[in-house]
Parts: sequence; structure tokens; C-alpha cells
Amino acid sequence: MQSSQKQGIPGARTRAEAGILIKERKENRQGGVEKKKKKKKKKRKKMGTLGRAIYTVGFWVRETGQALDRLGSRLQGHYRFQEQLSRHRTLMNVFDKVPMVDREAFVAPSASIIGDVHVGRSSSIWYGCVLRGDVNSISIGIGTNIQDNSLVHVAKSNLSGKVLPTLIGDNVTVGHSAVLHGCTVEDETFVGMGATLLDGVVLEKHAMVAAGALVRQNTRIPSGEVWGGNPAKFLRKLTDDEIAFISQSAINYSNLAQAHAAENAKDLDGVEFEKVLRKKFAKQDEEYDSMLGVVRDTPPELTLPDDIKSPKAV
Repeated sequence: MQSSQKQGIPGARTRAEAGILIKERKENRQGGVEKKKKKKKKKRKKMGTLGRAIYTVGFWVRETGQALDRLGSRLQGHYRFQEQLSRHRTLMNVFDKVPMVDREAFVAPSASIIGDVHVGRSSSIWYGCVLRGDVNSISIGIGTNIQDNSLVHVAKSNLSGKVLPTLIGDNVTVGHSAVLHGCTVEDETFVGMGATLLDGVVLEKHAMVAAGALVRQNTRIPSGEVWGGNPAKFLRKLTDDEIAFISQSAINYSNLAQAHAAENAKDLDGVEFEKVLRKKFAKQDEEYDSMLGVVRDTPPELTLPDDIKSPKAV
């Protein structure tokens, strides 16, 4: 009894029982191996001759690529194969500061939202943007869009000792490559491409900053005015059509963000399948195109014959 327990055979009281249990386990293992072999054979039969050939070629192509990669690493002086992974994180904590993004907001994969940042419903943070709330907070309201490569940062304090978070209201449009630093941007305002708003700037509702403008510290831009230049100065009053355009711009970007969110949510198989469809039919889905505002003309050589229907018609 003691000898069978020493051998590590649970449930066996004698050596004879232990031998029987070991034999049964071997048979079970062999049976499992045979089942796996049968499954593989069935899978091969289903694939057919051409399918097996394609699968085998794909397997060896991948193996060859990995072998060449390892060889290149050795030739460069790296004696072990290393997979290079990106350190980029779209949402990143800093100490105890955690980004809060509404589930209906769109954040592009290449954007960076860091620290104490709040993004409201239906807002969109586009490709290459950086929102860094490390030494203070950033708040973005509902339906606001921060366009590609823009930077939003904060100031712990300025020369006058004021605490300067960055506050951006509802339905605001911030153009490409703009810089907002420790400022307040009220509802339904427009910041042009490449504009810079420094510490303590206040942009009142229905105000506009022209593209490329530099707004100096503690400047207040009144409602209904356009400011531009370096340094920024009053240019003129906004027209009613321009004020209406500010709200419409925010709505347009909110709708556009939904299309981009849907595209970024697709898995790899879905993306590859759409590539094949685009090559075959040389156009996207009409509803998708209308969302993006794209009009596509099919080249004559890619026009479908009359006897072939598009996937949508089927």
C-alpha cells in the first residue's frame, strides 16, 4: 500500500491495482491520439486536394518568412528572435488619474488620452491627437470634435498663480493641428487649423479663432467675433450663416465619427474580405459613401456586366 502511494498512483491500494491503473491511462492516451488523427484526416478530406495544396503552401511561406527574420536578426548581431511590440496605449493612467471616455464617444486608435481627461457623449478624438491631463484636468463636453494631430494640455499654475485646467464645451470644433493649453473654450465655438490658445485664454460661445492664429495669455475673445493673426486680434463680427455653420460642423463630425468607429471595430477577417470586394467592384457601399460624403466614379474597365449583380443587389 505504501509503495503504490510512493509511486504517485492515487486510488491504488496495491501494486497490482497501480499497474492496472497505469495500463488504463496508457490506453486512454492512445485512444485520444487516435481520435485526433481521425479528426485531422476528416479535415483533410473536407479541404480537398486543391485546398490542402494551398494550405501547405501558405504554411511553408509563413515558416520561411519567420526563418528569414531570425536569420536577419542574427546577421545584425541579435542572437535571438524578438517580436517588436508597440508601446502605444490609446488610454493611459498617470498615477491615480484615469481617463473617462463615454461609450458613445469615438477615440481613434492612434490618439493618446492620458491622465485626468473626461470625454463626453458623441465627441470624437481623431488620429494622432494627444490629450495629456497629467498635472491638471481636461474636460470635453458633448458632440465636440478634436481633429487630427491636435494637442490639448494643461498648466498646474501660471505666473499669477491661477490653476489652469483645459475646459472645452459642447459642440466645439477644434481644427487639425491646433494647440490648446490651459484655456477655456465655451459651447459652439470654432478653433481653426493650426491655431494656438495659450494659458488663461477664454473663447466665448459662438466665437471663432482663425487658422494659424496665436492667442496670447489671458486673452478673452467675445461672443460672435472672429480673431486671427500673430498675435491674434479682432478681425470682424461673425455672420448668422457662420454661427450656424459652427453647430453644423460639430454635427457633421459626430456623424463622420460613427463611420470611423464602425470601420475601426472590424476584425482582420472583415477588413481582408472588404479589400477583396473593393478590388472586385471598385466601390464601397452607397450608405457608407454617403456618410463620408464621397462620390465614386467606377472606371469603364471595372463596370459590371449586365448579367452580374452587385452583392448589395443580391
